[in-house]
Amino acid sequence: MKANVELMKTTLAQQCQHYGAVFISIGQDNLRVACHQQTTDTTALLTALRFTCALKVNLEFWPQTQIERARSQAENPTGEKEASGQQNEDHNLDESSGIPVVEFLNNVLRVSLQRRASDVHFEPFENQLRIRLRIDGVLQELPGPEFALAASLTARLKIMGQLNVAEHRLPQDGQMSVTFDKQRYSMRIASLPVLYGEKIVLRILDRTQQELSMEQLGFSAREQQQYLAALAKPQGLILVTGPTGSGKTVTLYTGLRHLNTVGRNICSVEDPVEIPVRGINQTQINSKTSLSFAKVLRSLLRQDPDAIMIGEIRDAETAEIAVKASQTGHLVLSTLHTNSTTETLVRLAQMGVEGYQIAASLRLVIAQRLIRKLCPHCKAHQQALIKCHPDTVPQPMQVWEAKGCEQCFSGYYGRVGIYEMLENSSQLQQALVNGADSQVLRNIASSQDQRTLFASGMVLVEQGITSLSELYRVIGEGNQGEP
Repeated sequence: MKANVELMKTTLAQQCQHYGAVFISIGQDNLRVACHQQTTDTTALLTALRFTCALKVNLEFWPQTQIERARSQAENPTGEKEASGQQNEDHNLDESSGIPVVEFLNNVLRVSLQRRASDVHFEPFENQLRIRLRIDGVLQELPGPEFALAASLTARLKIMGQLNVAEHRLPQDGQMSVTFDKQRYSMRIASLPVLYGEKIVLRILDRTQQELSMEQLGFSAREQQQYLAALAKPQGLILVTGPTGSGKTVTLYTGLRHLNTVGRNICSVEDPVEIPVRGINQTQINSKTSLSFAKVLRSLLRQDPDAIMIGEIRDAETAEIAVKASQTGHLVLSTLHTNSTTETLVRLAQMGVEGYQIAASLRLVIAQRLIRKLCPHCKAHQQALIKCHPDTVPQPMQVWEAKGCEQCFSGYYGRVGIYEMLENSSQLQQALVNGADSQVLRNIASSQDQRTLFASGMVLVEQGITSLSELYRVIGEGNQGEP
C-alpha cells in the first residue's frame, strides 16, 4: 500500500514538473499544487492531475522565483552535492525536459555554442526580452521568447548559476557548467539590475580554443622572431597592449607556454585566472581580502621566480614594482590598455615611471587587435579605393567582401590577430631618457621599419583573409598612417 502511495506521489510530481508546476502534498481527499498563473496552462494541468487521481486539486499561485527555488530543492532535497563540494551541477543541453522555459533556454545555449559565441546577453525591456550573442567580437541578435517567459527565464538562469533568486536589487556573480555533444563548458554568470528587471550575461569559457601556438596567433615570420627573441632574454619587460577583447591574454599565455619548462619557476597574478596552465603558479587577486596586484607581486618576488606574468598594470604602484622586478633578474610580462606601442611608453611615464627606468627594462611592446576572418564559403570580390596613408591619393584595389551563408551566418568565421611591435633600441632608449613626447617616439618607431596595425591588416586584406570594412571597423578609418 505504501509503495503505491509513493508511486502516486512520484507520478504526480512528474506531471507537475512537465507543466512547470510544483507538487506540494497529497491528503486523503485533496491535492496541493503550486504554479505560476501567467506561465502555466492551468486547464491542461488540472486535466492531467484529475486523470491520475480522483482527488480535489487545490491550486496555489506563487511568484516564479519561488517556483524555481522549490523545483531546485525538489531535484536536490538532501544537499548531497553541496556537502561533497560539487556545487556546480552540469546541465545537459541534450536532454529534453518538456518544460517550455527549460527547452527555450537549452536551445539558446546550444545555438550559442554551435556559433562559437563568447558571451550571451539576456536584456529585459518593457515588453521584450532581447537575446544577443557576441560572435567574433560582434553582437548578433537571436529571436527572443514570448514575454510571458521572461521572468521564468531569468529565474532559471539564476538557479543554474546558484545566484540568490530572491535578490533583485544588487548585482550578483556566479558560475555554471553545461554539457553539450559530450563536451563540458564552463560559464560565468553576472546579473545586473536594470530599468525593467535584471540583465544577465553569460561568459562562455571554452579553454580548448585558448591553447594556441605561435603560428596560430597570426604573427608574421618577423613578428614571431621578435617575440621569441624577447622571451629568450633572462630579464626585462614585455608589454602587450590593446583594448578589452583584443586577445592580449592569449598572446601572453602563448608566451608563457613557450617558457614553461621544468627548469623555470613561472608565477602569475591575475584578475581572474582565465586559463589554468599546468606548471605555472597562478594567483588570483581578491579585493574583499585586500589581496591586490601590488601585494601579491611583493610576495611573488620572495618565491624565487624566473618569469612573472601580471594580468594588467593598473596603477603606479604595480607599474613601479613590475619595472623594478624586470631590472633585478626577472622576465616580466604584462598588459596595458593603450592603443599603440608608443602610447604605452607615454602611459608608463604618466604613471610615474622614470624614463631611464623604462629605457633600461623594456624589451618589447606589442600592440594588437583581433580581426574577423572572411568565411571561405561565401566571400566575394569587389573593387575599392585604398588610401595607404592619409596624404596619399586613393588607389584602386581588388579586395573581398562578406556575404553571409549557412556556414557562417554573418560573412565571417573566426578571428586572427594583427600586430604592431616596437623593439627597444639605443635611439629609443636615448629618447626615453630625454623624456621625448609621443610624436618623437612615433618617428623613431617609423625609422625602425615598424609595421603599423593598418599595414598589418592590409596584408590580410590583400590575401583575402579579411575585408577592408572589417579592418576599418577594428582600427578606425583615421588611423591608416599612425605607427
